[in-house]
Amino acid sequence: MMKSLREALAASEHDRWARWEKYRARALNLDNLQMWNRKAETPYNELTEAEKESDRREADITLGVLKTYGIIQ
Repeated sequence: MMKSLREALAASEHDRWARWEKYRARALNLDNLQMWNRKAETPYNELTEAEKESDRREADITLGVLKTYGIIQ
């Protein structure tokens, strides 16, 4: 079970990365680079609620995989 869970999480991570790369490619400009650098330097608890919500949506995907495998309810 753990190997298939690992593969499911790896696939989920790849999907997350692919979404990010598509977004980045569409939005690449100096203003966005400055924004992303600021976010990268900001601890999670200091992000805006909108920025936190974006991270929460990504966490929900991982939680879905864990639920599928019965790791959590």
